[in-house]
Amino acid sequence: MDFDSLVGAMAPETYEKLAEAVATGRWADGSLLTDEQRAHSMQLVLAYQAKVLKSNEPFTIGADGQMVQKSKAEMKASWQQQTPIARFNHDDL
Repeated sequence: MDFDSLVGAMAPETYEKLAEAVATGRWADGSLLTDEQRAHSMQLVLAYQAKVLKSNEPFTIGADGQMVQKSKAEMKASWQQQTPIARFNHDDL
């Protein structure tokens, strides 16, 4: 199985476990990742983000294989477009 097939066949749960292991440096059972395991897991996580998730979130890998970078103005504009979850007046509480 080649790398692209492996990434395409990876289950979302596997991606989440690998992402957590890379972020914390430990497997779910608490054992430490070796440097080699961390490097390989990081490659899989980044490839999954690029090929499967196709995220356009800043500081992730885009579908073109490049890191998604946005200017300060672009990030500020994207935050202003989001609608608030709920608004309350003082008397409502």
